[in-house]
Amino acid sequence: MNASHENKTRCLTEEQRLAWLRLIRSENIGPSTFRDLLDHAGSAEQALEILPALSRRGGKRSYRPCSEQDAIDELEAHRRFGARLVARGEPDYPPHLQHIDSPPPLLSIKGGPVTANPQMAAIIGARNASLSGRKLAAAFARDLGAHGFAIASGLARGIDAAAHEAAVPTGTVGVFAGGLNVLYPPEHGPLLAAILDAGGAAISEMPFGWKPRGRDFPRRNRLISGVSLGVVVIEAAKASGSLHTARFALEQNRDIYAVPGSPLDPRSEGANGLIRQGATLARSARDVLEGLAGRTGIELPLFHGMSEKDHRAEAIVEGPADGTRERIIEALGPAPMQLDELIRFVNADARTVNVVLLELELAGRLERHAGQKISLMMG
Repeated sequence: MNASHENKTRCLTEEQRLAWLRLIRSENIGPSTFRDLLDHAGSAEQALEILPALSRRGGKRSYRPCSEQDAIDELEAHRRFGARLVARGEPDYPPHLQHIDSPPPLLSIKGGPVTANPQMAAIIGARNASLSGRKLAAAFARDLGAHGFAIASGLARGIDAAAHEAAVPTGTVGVFAGGLNVLYPPEHGPLLAAILDAGGAAISEMPFGWKPRGRDFPRRNRLISGVSLGVVVIEAAKASGSLHTARFALEQNRDIYAVPGSPLDPRSEGANGLIRQGATLARSARDVLEGLAGRTGIELPLFHGMSEKDHRAEAIVEGPADGTRERIIEALGPAPMQLDELIRFVNADARTVNVVLLELELAGRLERHAGQKISLMMG
């Protein structure tokens, strides 16, 4: 058994799950920071111990990690709701989501094992979809489902809802922008119930009870494309969220399929634009099936392993010496720069630079961008 397969099937102990939850729910910690802390500290439990010291060195006077009681309460809330927290690498974690840059370390999941299906495609599009667009979404979902594909979408009105409804018998996954117990829009309660009753699932990376804000929907869109092998866009306006999902799909090396529409309909402007930019024109599910043929296996290497390691965290606690921290901070600015470029410029080893970046991020002074870029938050 190779290391990557072991990583995919390893399960956390309940103590580790609690520590992982505390760490990802702590202030200024996202998936990238979580991964770096786990690498440097060796375990989530040890990372929690050194958070105050790291943030202090980064310029934040006081730092309080997520308390053990708050994490216990969230785990209990999941259990009462019939949901579970699944760690990256565990069997129910969507396999293709592990291949994106900085996947969520923990996912809230409610429903059946459909999330583990490696054959998954996303269908997305306009909320104010036309009747024709809804029929197309349903046809794509039914035909893809008949060939073993689960359908992922965002449970929004319009195209999302039509795709979910048609895919209920064959398996569909609704991706939430807020906590798993905060459905948006609320009128889709019966649709969600039908999805779950038929063995489908709902997933979210947000805390239980979290009410979605505008900026949370792009994070959701990143998951919709991340769980999928390909993304089908039907009726998307020029500035729609569906185009954000398509952009994430491009960054994640997913196939993009666009269904053409009338040039007179503004709802088709985005999808038609994607075709001009190189997306595959999809007339029916057959075009998607042909495009994804041979790509249903998990062949890409993981971006980064994520597991508990057997070492202590003394080096990260001590921190860099001889003015290295000052050189790194001086080199950073508001314009994003490549991490590799920063390492070369300051002439320091990667581990030392990453420790300083962790300090700054925990103190709320660093921003991470796609493509391994970072910038200093000014002001």
